Amino acid sequence: MDQLYEFDREPVAASQLQGARRFAALFAGEHVAATEFVIGAFFVLHGVSAYDLFVGLLIGNFFAVLSWTFLCAPIAVRTRLTLYWYLRKSSGPGLTAIYNFANAVFFSVIAGAMVSVSSTAVALLFGIPAPALSDVYPSNLAWAALTFCIGLVYTFLAILGFEKLSDFATICSPWIFVVFVAGAVATLPRLGVLPDLSNFWDVAQNRIWTGVPAAGQEKYGFWQVVFFGWFCNLAMHVGLSDMALFRYARRWYYGLTSLTGMYLGHFLCWISSGIMVAGVDRAMDPGRMAYTAAGVAGIAGLVLAGWTTANPTMYRVGLALQTITPGWPRWKVTLVAGLVMSGISCFPVFFLRLLDNLAVFGIILMPIGAIVFAEHWLVPRLGLIQYRAERTGSVFNWQALTAWVATLLFCYWMPIHLFYRWLPGYCLALVLYILLSLPGRRSARERSSVREAVVQ
Repeated sequence: MDQLYEFDREPVAASQLQGARRFAALFAGEHVAATEFVIGAFFVLHGVSAYDLFVGLLIGNFFAVLSWTFLCAPIAVRTRLTLYWYLRKSSGPGLTAIYNFANAVFFSVIAGAMVSVSSTAVALLFGIPAPALSDVYPSNLAWAALTFCIGLVYTFLAILGFEKLSDFATICSPWIFVVFVAGAVATLPRLGVLPDLSNFWDVAQNRIWTGVPAAGQEKYGFWQVVFFGWFCNLAMHVGLSDMALFRYARRWYYGLTSLTGMYLGHFLCWISSGIMVAGVDRAMDPGRMAYTAAGVAGIAGLVLAGWTTANPTMYRVGLALQTITPGWPRWKVTLVAGLVMSGISCFPVFFLRLLDNLAVFGIILMPIGAIVFAEHWLVPRLGLIQYRAERTGSVFNWQALTAWVATLLFCYWMPIHLFYRWLPGYCLALVLYILLSLPGRRSARERSSVREAVVQ
């Protein structure tokens, strides 16, 4: 295990850089995910209309691709560092430890939700009832034991590192995508769609995305869909956590490979999931949805979809915790995090409240992405002190901590929908960090030399 070195604390070596194909496969595998069964189904339950869904997802997912391409990938390729070690240089080990703990909790919850979704498929085979939409705690001991064991299995591949993750995704993701689409196609006749699809749009508007929310669910419209499509992976692109992946990329424009995840994954899989939940009378049970639509292949696809997504998520957790446990190898950190994640997966509230959980955690981690963006691109150009904590030996960069906390308070009290709060919050964090850093301006000679270095 100790041989599985992942450049946890230093730039990736040039000999280890990867081609675009690996990133395209990794994104497709990660975003053709078990949680897509939940997200796409929830759009139906939240009363999204057909037009709002199709057009909103086209736009929102495109913004997400741009965020990976122009915000995350360029910094990762220039530094070859994970976000966690870059943050340590600029903001100090104290702030980095706080952030990495929050980051690890977030990704453990998301990975746990994916395990829970996959468990509904396995539970169906053993006759174990899936949790109800209102459940918070495990519905029965058998469900908890099954989910915990599946979480342990998913942890294993995450320990093996980046190359094994991408290899696994390359093999599995095309087949999983076919299962999603085939399940939706098989469901269409049960909803009244003719073989030539001539009445598809009519059925879509009146039987699938009707614009009428289920009992107890908030009504979502066009802009909620756009912003959810954009911020669904906010911590990874705008929040820069995917620097952990793109530090292996040969070129910054490999960020465009996220198209495979956003359109083969999110766009088509969310649409397919919505069709499948309509086929089971809007019952939020991913295992039942998959089995009713595609039989045993649906069950297998749901299990593997959880696996291909939970693996890179737990890989990020291991890297995040490296700075908190510097004496531990990454595999040991990932194993401990996997045990915690497996425990989290037993609680259905984490996948049954997935949309709100993604929004909240994205907002919590987003300000650090703004701070690192400012630190990398704006601070040297403005003649400010870059890598302040590393230069001064500080445990905390108080400017960064103040900007982070102030942004979170601002987002908490903002009187707009939860899905919209991150964008003004990001702008505030960016501006606030620069303003707080102004007292540390260099001399005119130092500013000139820094600008020349940046240009080179």
